[in-house]
Amino acid sequence: MTAGDLVLEARGIVRTYRRGDFAVPVLIDLDLQVRRGEWVACTGRSGSGKSTLLNVLGLLDSADAGTYVLAGHDVSGLDDTGRAQLRNRLLGFVFQLHNLLPRTSALENVATPLVYRGVRRAERLRRAEAALDAVGLADRADHDPGELSGGQMQRVAIARALVGDPEVLLVDEPTGNLDLAATQEVLDILDRLHAEGRTIFMITHEEDVAEHADRRLVLVGGRLHDHDSAEAHS
Repeated sequence: MTAGDLVLEARGIVRTYRRGDFAVPVLIDLDLQVRRGEWVACTGRSGSGKSTLLNVLGLLDSADAGTYVLAGHDVSGLDDTGRAQLRNRLLGFVFQLHNLLPRTSALENVATPLVYRGVRRAERLRRAEAALDAVGLADRADHDPGELSGGQMQRVAIARALVGDPEVLLVDEPTGNLDLAATQEVLDILDRLHAEGRTIFMITHEEDVAEHADRRLVLVGGRLHDHDSAEAHS
């Protein structure tokens, strides 16, 4: 693997939280490399630090130590403004609970990230329409979240993540609240995006969902381990 192949590279990441007088280590000297076009799934027990890891990778939280290079940008020393700019330009997020704006159409929800890039409204809506079409929801563009099923809301969330053409999709428990049919719809979309060359880093507790990825990692003791080796020692 050469440096040019890497879109995500974290080395020696440490994240510790304070609880009163106690320090609670969550990520401990963690290393991660993700190649461009790769789909990596991360599993782990509840409380193992998966959400903390995703927040650090998504520039929503800062590591206490270590280096993190995102698409060639060393983000370790960036201030909040610099991190927000990179986050909006390079990352697309899909959250378990959708995080859609209420009483706002699917089209406007999908277009929202482009507002922060200064994209003109007509172009924002054109790109949002294309993103909704890509997830099979062009006919729901005028519906607000209250008029959509759980699966449809998650597909809108995927469209919103895609609208800015991000370097990496960060996906957090994408099927956690969905029935079997909606789960399959979401996985079909992620499979297709991966086949088209998208880079995906996904957190999930569902083994059958993780099996869709190229590579499976397990977060144990604050560090990432290859799934097969972790299983062998569990």
